[in-house]
Amino acid sequence: MNSTISKNEAKKILESDVIDILDIIKKINQDRSNKNITYSRNVFLPITHICNNNCGYCTFKQTPEESDYLLMNEKEVKTIIEEGVKYDCTEALFTFGESADKTEPVQEKLKEYNCETMVDYVYKLSKNTLDNYDILPHTNMGIISREDLSRLSQVNASMGLMLETTNKHLLKTVAHKDSPGKNPKKRIKYIIDAGKENIPFTTGLLIGIGETMDDHIESLFKIRELQDKYQHIQEIIIQNFKPKIGIAMENYPEPPVTELIKLTILAHIMFPDVSIQIPPNLNQKLMSIFTIVGADDIGGISPITKDYVNPDEPWPKITELETELNSINFKLEERLPVYKKYINEKYLNENILKKALKLQKRIEVN
Repeated sequence: MNSTISKNEAKKILESDVIDILDIIKKINQDRSNKNITYSRNVFLPITHICNNNCGYCTFKQTPEESDYLLMNEKEVKTIIEEGVKYDCTEALFTFGESADKTEPVQEKLKEYNCETMVDYVYKLSKNTLDNYDILPHTNMGIISREDLSRLSQVNASMGLMLETTNKHLLKTVAHKDSPGKNPKKRIKYIIDAGKENIPFTTGLLIGIGETMDDHIESLFKIRELQDKYQHIQEIIIQNFKPKIGIAMENYPEPPVTELIKLTILAHIMFPDVSIQIPPNLNQKLMSIFTIVGADDIGGISPITKDYVNPDEPWPKITELETELNSINFKLEERLPVYKKYINEKYLNENILKKALKLQKRIEVN
């Protein structure tokens, strides 16, 4: 199918009735030669739950008083990494609350660890991981400067930040009114900076937080614009909001599955050069459906750590996913946190490239 479509054509897809949608799905699968659905075997390391944002849909954030720990220490990180290596994990996912080092207790803890900033600390953790283990760091810590991005790119195989939406009006709603880091302009600039630094990058949309169909279209077209210019976006996540007890948005409805299906179709058509990811733990028993409509990746799945952003949504078992996908003649295939086409000198420095090539060879043999 033609990936160059107008916003009006995109809107027609999102407004399609069942007959038109079935016709589009048929065309998608007639044109589809790749029957592999990829995933990364990872360990999830929530380095800190302290965050400068206070999103209405988030359970990850904690205050210093609520948190069991301000910062995971190096020994704790090492223990989890070593356990992950035993299970042949290839991705160490370092996740942070944004600008955690703006709070005094975190600043004091960083000094205790001989670091001035969170970037100093994640650089240290990433370098130790890269130097000592057959596993690749991927960092998602919210918005940082281009200079800091460049620094972390020397010890990370890939990085990520959800665009979520281009709708700035959500900054006045329960979703983002207390979250300065969710300003779309700041997030777009961050993705641009990552592109200028040639960092293999993950981004995506968060669906069901008050945005509209037109917002979905604008957001996807903005990502398309950035990808056309910088060619660094390796995957786009279509992530559905899930209400949770205790959050400000606990009584908000989940987005309809039909809406997610149409968005996946649109993303697949618009991004033939980018993987479209659907989180499997947020869409249990629906992965075969999303695969049929154009998704080709299910993200990171951990054999030893939970999804700390969605702690009530357990990872599905790999064997169950394999069975489900095999039933529609698709195959589950392991990948690294950096996609194969980015494993080269343009995107990875010498040390990361050497390790990535080694791990890529290992997973292909297995």
